[in-house]
Amino acid sequence: MTALRLLQRMKRDWMHTGRRPSGLCGAALLVAARMHDFRRTVKEVIRVVKVCESTLRKRLTEFEDTPTSQLTIDEFMKIDLEQECDPPSFTAGQRKQKIHEVLSKKLDDVEGEISIYQDEIEIELELSRPKAKGVYANYSKDGESLKYYE
Repeated sequence: MTALRLLQRMKRDWMHTGRRPSGLCGAALLVAARMHDFRRTVKEVIRVVKVCESTLRKRLTEFEDTPTSQLTIDEFMKIDLEQECDPPSFTAGQRKQKIHEVLSKKLDDVEGEISIYQDEIEIELELSRPKAKGVYANYSKDGESLKYYE
């Protein structure tokens, strides 16, 4: 019964959308077994539901991100949460978008610093260039006459 309640909760949290049911069943069986002190390993559950270990781990981490996972065993058995979570793919997309925004902001800050340093370097290079000397120094632009005298 506990595994069925877990599956119902996973469906309410949109974990079933676009997925095969065997991964959810495996995660529900593993959690239910451990809730009732049946020590089952991940490999034992994998052999029964015939999914990959990484699939089972993904479903468990997705379930971990839901509010149901924060309940104690007694609270889970007594309380039926009415709130629903967003689908895992939606929350992952939001997380990626936030990371992208933060990185683009940091990139803009770094580019601003780089342009400041670049301007300072160009000014210092301009000041450290040798000055044009000679008869035609007044007629040259930016020290072009140095090319002919060197």
